[in-house]
Amino acid sequence: MKPEILILKPIYAPTMEALARDYTLHKLWDAPDALAFMREVGSNVRGLVTTGVIGFSREQVDALPKLEIVACFGSPRGTFDMTAAQARKIVVTTTPDVTAPSVADLALGLMLSLMRRICEGDRFVRAGRWRTNAPAVGSEVGGKTCGIIGLGQIGAGIASRAEAFGMAVCYHGPRSKDVPYRYCADLHGMAQISDCLVIACPSTAETRGLVDARILDALGADGFLVNVARGEIVDEKALIDALERKRIAGAALDVYWREPEVPAALLAMENVVLAPHVGSTTRELREERSTKLLANLAAHFAGKPVPNPVDQAEASRRR
Repeated sequence: MKPEILILKPIYAPTMEALARDYTLHKLWDAPDALAFMREVGSNVRGLVTTGVIGFSREQVDALPKLEIVACFGSPRGTFDMTAAQARKIVVTTTPDVTAPSVADLALGLMLSLMRRICEGDRFVRAGRWRTNAPAVGSEVGGKTCGIIGLGQIGAGIASRAEAFGMAVCYHGPRSKDVPYRYCADLHGMAQISDCLVIACPSTAETRGLVDARILDALGADGFLVNVARGEIVDEKALIDALERKRIAGAALDVYWREPEVPAALLAMENVVLAPHVGSTTRELREERSTKLLANLAAHFAGKPVPNPVDQAEASRRR
């Protein structure tokens, strides 16, 4: 008899197909009442599949009395209730991978789309306006200054890519690093000299709301904002106000405050590029995660040690 697994949200389609082949799947998103559904099927569920973004809660663990393993498609983002799992001796696994290059690629793609008005031009052509109107004028990327908030692996990747496009690079963070880029201890000062401000730092108590009206005003009417980190790092109301009043030239966002909800004001703006949190959504990364997730589940149900267990410190870390 196949082990029964509850999956909390749709993931990579080939992974879903493999799971359906090897296990009896229960799909939480099909249920009108999630908790009632878990209680209904929970008496036989031995595995839970989740993602790093949504994680799992004590309430979910409590609703699944036979739960043995939680398999995460991706990496923990401070969304795991490890205390609840450890109290029941539930195995928790992850799919470690390197996402920084993919996120850095997307950041540059968003920057180019925003500054060169590529998405706006696409809408212009599709609407049939090219025959009677001239397209909007974009901004050069080369020769501009890219200010990066957070020079970790993602920020460093963005820096090298921006430099390859002929941009000057500066960065802000808690400390300077041994890198060939200008360090700006004062974020306000960096925003003033940046043509494009890119957010690539973790979400912490110190960084939430870091980019507020004061920073956006310093970026100025010709400045652009790109966020590939976390929505809460930017003051939502301040950003919408700055865009509506043209106090900044535009914004490109891959992350939001209440995903997947996106403010209607942003949807209506031409000077905004919106992506659905796809920094690490590449076929190559999805294939790697799929292989590891399936291996974790197979090892556990075969009575073997799982290849990629999660420890408490990793599960608690926000990214």
